[in-house]
Amino acid sequence: MENSRFGAFLRSRRMDSFLSTSSEKRVVDNPNVSIKDESERRPKMDAFVDDDGWVPVIISWIRIVTCFVSMMLTTLIWALIMLVLIPWPYERIRQGNIYGHVTGRMLMWILGNPIKIEGAEYSNKRAIYISNHASPIDIFLIMWLTPTGTVGIAKKEIIWYPLFGQLYVLANHLRIDRSNPMAAIESTKKAAQAVVKNNLSLIIFPEGTRSKNGRLLPFKKGFVHLALQSGLPIVPVVLTGTHLAWRKGSLHVRPAPLTVKYLPPISTENWTLSKIDNYVNMLHNMYAENLPKSQRPLP
Repeated sequence: MENSRFGAFLRSRRMDSFLSTSSEKRVVDNPNVSIKDESERRPKMDAFVDDDGWVPVIISWIRIVTCFVSMMLTTLIWALIMLVLIPWPYERIRQGNIYGHVTGRMLMWILGNPIKIEGAEYSNKRAIYISNHASPIDIFLIMWLTPTGTVGIAKKEIIWYPLFGQLYVLANHLRIDRSNPMAAIESTKKAAQAVVKNNLSLIIFPEGTRSKNGRLLPFKKGFVHLALQSGLPIVPVVLTGTHLAWRKGSLHVRPAPLTVKYLPPISTENWTLSKIDNYVNMLHNMYAENLPKSQRPLP
């Protein structure tokens, strides 16, 4: 319980006074604000100056190096914690989440992008969280905002990522073999069983890969299979602006405003295997409706 409270504190939106670079850098939902007021407060994705001058580039490089060094430090610290907790796999999951809360929030603070969070009341429920993926920043945001008691699913090759991959495995997160369809199906079944047995939540990128231009890619069916087998609701997490802040193949992080929007949970209790394509299309269309035009899939 103490770890859960600690993790919730680290994810708290009240951390602005502790870590935010400016009292106006990050805006959080207020349920008493009208829809009209909310739309006026919504960050405009083109509201920043895209400056490729040498000064912004140098600042960006300094921030990226600082992120890397900071992440290496926290990863080493939590790797030692994980090694001590080898006999207790569930506790390693919780510590992995706390590592994410600390490291993800720290990295976003270093990068300095203004962040707005909507629908945060849906962010601490036991569920399958899905998110679009267009930038490395998505990983930092998910690490920070994922509730304690959540496991991720990644390709098996993640173990070869220096330090981070080994910590991912130590934290008892799940891996699948995408190159072998039968093995992937079996891994999905085991993942669902582990989630149900240990009363966990799950986070997954349904596109299966990162978008090169920020536009939403087709969804794979794995997350629906997991929902059918676990009975958990699905909470869509819509990320906007991250592809502008850190573009694929670039080492220049721009000050683009970011939005993290949680949509209401979608019950899967009455879902059936015969309608799996309908569910995938429904979720994909829901994302398209909630993304800005520049991130929607091309017709």
